[in-house]
Amino acid sequence: MVKLSVIVPFYNVQQYAPDTLKSLRANARDDFEFILVDDCSRDETPDILARAERELPGAVYVRHEKNGGLATARNTGIDKARGEYLTFLDGDDWLAPGYYPQLLSAIEDLGVDFVRTDHVQCTARARSIHRVPHGRRGVVLRPRDVILPADRSTSVDYAYAWAGVYHRRLVDRGLLHFTDGLRTAEDRPWIWKLHREAESMAVVGLLGVFYRRGVASSLTQIGDVRQLDFIRAFDQVITETAADPDASKLLPKAVRTYCAIISHHLGSIERFEPQVARKLKSMSAGALRRMPQDVLDEALDSMDVQRATRLRRLRRRPAAAGVAA
Repeated sequence: MVKLSVIVPFYNVQQYAPDTLKSLRANARDDFEFILVDDCSRDETPDILARAERELPGAVYVRHEKNGGLATARNTGIDKARGEYLTFLDGDDWLAPGYYPQLLSAIEDLGVDFVRTDHVQCTARARSIHRVPHGRRGVVLRPRDVILPADRSTSVDYAYAWAGVYHRRLVDRGLLHFTDGLRTAEDRPWIWKLHREAESMAVVGLLGVFYRRGVASSLTQIGDVRQLDFIRAFDQVITETAADPDASKLLPKAVRTYCAIISHHLGSIERFEPQVARKLKSMSAGALRRMPQDVLDEALDSMDVQRATRLRRLRRRPAAAGVAA
């Protein structure tokens, strides 16, 4: 029986894939499987993965004939997974040796639906530790209880899918799949859904995932129209949270986070192509008008003057015909 399924999407990462695969080998166990999903790469990545299927114990190679994005690739892996537990890794990141056996022991000992972990962020040669923004470690928690407060970073703001491990019952309940086709911010509706609907979680202080930032091919570094999928992602967060029994308590957090992300993108708008920058402004204005206006007013009143002024000005911007999220 497969104990742990590791889902690893790859897309045009020939430079980094060998290190990723080497780290998987250093985490292999007879009851682990590694589902390697190539999302229609155009470089040498497919050849690297085809060799890995033969050489890496537990490797299962799947290739998309059409590029679908990270969310779709992860869903392919989830559908293939046979493990009692599932986790994720991105094709340009890597692991400490022996990390997955420790992670598996943590969730088995705690008996929870999912566990969240810290990670090491790597930018060029710099290394920094990033921690789950919740102080209680190694104890069972009710996920919706750690969504708030609205004005501080909480567990739902730490949205990295690979920073944790998840019991198969979450797949059976329809909570682990991602929104198909989202090109960015795919983790945001996913992490909110987990916290609203899963029954138990825990945070542990394991450090074993090395997250590579600043990769030129990463979508976070590319200012094209795919970046605007964050609007569709957060619209989903707002819509689903508004239907929650605790909507009155949770919506201020969702709205405030959405506003902060819009402000962040507007603050670095020069990295977008001119046509995309115009669309960002128009779509963001529409997003602000779709939010619950009383909750939005409270969120803007609680923000610093610079961000609040920027968003209020955008909110008054006339809607552009034919532009939708």
